[in-house]
Amino acid sequence: MREKQIIGRYDKIDLPDLHLFELDAKIDTGAYSSAIHYHHAEVIEKDGKKVLHFTLLDPTHPDYNDKSFYFDKFEERNIKNSFGDSERRFVIKATITIFGKNYETDFSLSDRGSLKFPILLGRKLLQKGFVVDVAKSNLSYKLKNKK
Repeated sequence: MREKQIIGRYDKIDLPDLHLFELDAKIDTGAYSSAIHYHHAEVIEKDGKKVLHFTLLDPTHPDYNDKSFYFDKFEERNIKNSFGDSERRFVIKATITIFGKNYETDFSLSDRGSLKFPILLGRKLLQKGFVVDVAKSNLSYKLKNKK
């Protein structure tokens, strides 16, 4: 059995598929899935296929780059928010880089503009080999900058 990686209550992560690096992410064991803040999302037709067109973050975020993404593999799911209310959200798969390793996971597109962290990492990702120590933070980021 592989030893679990300790992760703190928040960290800075990379999303190479989405051209976003060192983004603040909150670790949330109460959330099943992960979420990312989006600015705009719509289903459009491109080359005869339905695709999800979206931008991430928003113009007030320092890492906002107004880059458009087009995903032909996406889902719409009902996801409970932190208040227990069900919301219909788009869900994409993306690669997250943390502790120097890549993990593919689902991210729901969520309006997190009023929240401190644009990314939330939930249990679906954490069960891939992490244990949370809430007394610690930025462990992956500190390791990355040691190199």
